[in-house]
Amino acid sequence: MKKSKWIVLTTLMLTLPVAVSGTVTAQQVSGEASANVTYSSNGQAIKPSAPAVNLDGSLYLPVRALSESLGKYVDWDEFRSSVSLTDKPVLTGKYELKAPNLAEGIKMGVGSSLTHIPGDPDNVFYTTADRGPNGQPTINGKTVRTFPLPDYTPTIYKIEVSKGEINILDKFPLKLSGVDPVTGKATITGLPNIKGRDEEPYDAKGEKVLAYDPYGLDIEGLAYNPKDDSFWISDEYGPSIVHVKRDGTIIERIVPKGWSAQVSAPLVPSRETLPEVYNKLRQNRGAEAVGITPDGKYMFMAMQNALRNPDKAMDNSRQVRIIKFDLATLNPVGEFVYLLEDAKQFKDLVQGDIVISDMVVVNENTLLIDERDKFSGDKAQLKRIYAIDLSTATNVIGKYDTSAAAGKTLEQMTVADLKTNAILPPTKRTVLDAVQFKFPYEKIEGVSLINGDTLAITNDNDFGIDSTSPENGTLLWTFKLPYTIK
Repeated sequence: MKKSKWIVLTTLMLTLPVAVSGTVTAQQVSGEASANVTYSSNGQAIKPSAPAVNLDGSLYLPVRALSESLGKYVDWDEFRSSVSLTDKPVLTGKYELKAPNLAEGIKMGVGSSLTHIPGDPDNVFYTTADRGPNGQPTINGKTVRTFPLPDYTPTIYKIEVSKGEINILDKFPLKLSGVDPVTGKATITGLPNIKGRDEEPYDAKGEKVLAYDPYGLDIEGLAYNPKDDSFWISDEYGPSIVHVKRDGTIIERIVPKGWSAQVSAPLVPSRETLPEVYNKLRQNRGAEAVGITPDGKYMFMAMQNALRNPDKAMDNSRQVRIIKFDLATLNPVGEFVYLLEDAKQFKDLVQGDIVISDMVVVNENTLLIDERDKFSGDKAQLKRIYAIDLSTATNVIGKYDTSAAAGKTLEQMTVADLKTNAILPPTKRTVLDAVQFKFPYEKIEGVSLINGDTLAITNDNDFGIDSTSPENGTLLWTFKLPYTIK
């Protein structure tokens, strides 16, 4: 018989046939594979993808293979030598946006975020689109960023899902308490802020350079604060986090240190409480997700990708920063390193194309994180919602922004470096694998949790730019969890 190494969980196997959502520790041993063992669950035969192991007359069952056969997600934490088993959810609803196009060839867009406000009906959400329709054509050998509708106003939408459709109930265009110098009105644009730092904006033909808007926002995440009945938005440009009234009026903006010296934006107070290292973002990979604890005490923000710290070579780093703010002071009180999945386990996937796309803050220690690849349809391999636990994760705020403390920045570290420096990322366990449910689109960018046991996801359709499909391309799906996250 073939000698094999296995993760051994002796007591857990007695409880596998019932609902499990838990974590256990493991050890590694050598034994002989026993391929003749058969299995059943609730009277039905199942066939794990790997055999059991016979070790000195005792039979050990293959945890991952058996758990997956029983309909459970299996996650391995190499930092804590623990295995998490989580029951899979059930798909309960599919809804599609059928709103009119914004212009010829430009579809209506929502889905860059998704949040449910406690007290609202379970089928009512708030969402956003991003900076507006944009493209990247090549003009005279140069790839440029175009804005076919430069006067598009980034907007918060109130939506309802019912009878298979996403219906827009209300909208709240983002605006200033004053006049935007680009629009000549209170409403802002989705144009970039700072010349030389942000991409150069062009008109639809890619011929004329448009004006930069100091108040322009590329809005991605959306969070609700019950303490003052307001929203916070994560902005990909700054990166920044923007405080907004329920009617869309911008109140203030949290930005990295040194931001204010680069732009004049007197109508919106800028609070430079993001660490200076956040200025080293990769273009269009900025503040992607934001969430607030239900008590309104803390706010979390996640970047989409690793910072270019110290340089562009970090585009393939697995370390992405999640920062925690005290909402009473707007000062950061914690920072954690989220470890993206290793691209090597997937086919034809570059590490830099694995990103964080949204967040739900369940409580101070429990977050839901949307992690995905750049593929869609049958090519998609990674579209997962993870529950992460910060309770034992290392607070790294201010410690590894330079190489002074460990000889490397946080982004330069390998998994071995993290272990050497006793840096623990949050634990991760799969709550939803949307690839297994064949979600058809690439950009799942909105996630919401309702009543602790209903998960909703939606995608950003990028306004259908370059789309040849007659459909709008925006879906919202709901899933019932066989347990409660709280």
